[in-house]
Amino acid sequence: MTAPGSAGAVTGLLVSDVDSTFLTQEVIELVADHAGVRSEVERITEQAMRGELDFSDSLRRRVALLEGLPAAVLANVREVLVPTDGAVDLMRRAQRAGWVTALVSGGFHEVIDELAAATGIHHVVANRFEIREGRLTGRVDGPIIDGQAKLRTLEDLAERYDVPQSRVVAVGDGANDRAMVRAAGIGIAFNAKPALREAADVIVDGSLADVWPHLEAAGA
Repeated sequence: MTAPGSAGAVTGLLVSDVDSTFLTQEVIELVADHAGVRSEVERITEQAMRGELDFSDSLRRRVALLEGLPAAVLANVREVLVPTDGAVDLMRRAQRAGWVTALVSGGFHEVIDELAAATGIHHVVANRFEIREGRLTGRVDGPIIDGQAKLRTLEDLAERYDVPQSRVVAVGDGANDRAMVRAAGIGIAFNAKPALREAADVIVDGSLADVWPHLEAAGA
């Protein structure tokens, strides 16, 4: 989908986390299932989302556990993704109303890009697995998308589309979403950990469809 701008004014900017926000699952845990290390990865993920571990370090530790896994399993992971209730409808409704939509993720392009394209998402920023000879090396390819990278993405897109802070909405669930949620005009904690609830303007529990009234208010 082409982002609005050339064809008309942009109403606002909606930036959403992916794992446990746009999706019901944590992508790296789905991949870890295929490596037989899901319980260990889940433990590290929980510590990171509560803010007990540095996100970048925690991601490196989790990805290291996947070393040697055939990259072909990523296709199987894509097939079992489950969008959160109301997620796809929220994004499409926002797009029809002239909002730029973006997913920012500590997860991985190789898993989420296909679903994002099918949903019409304008921008996706995520990590990439390093893959050599058809297998995961246990390393991340390129810069890690952590909380500061999410914040920079929000700021860069707001500047690119000339969207005032009051019309920027950010949604997330964990500690690494705090910076972008605080920077947004409306920062929303969705089914969130305590570390994010304390930083948010709005708390939404249940369906992502319940975020829509806040977009309406921001775009009024």
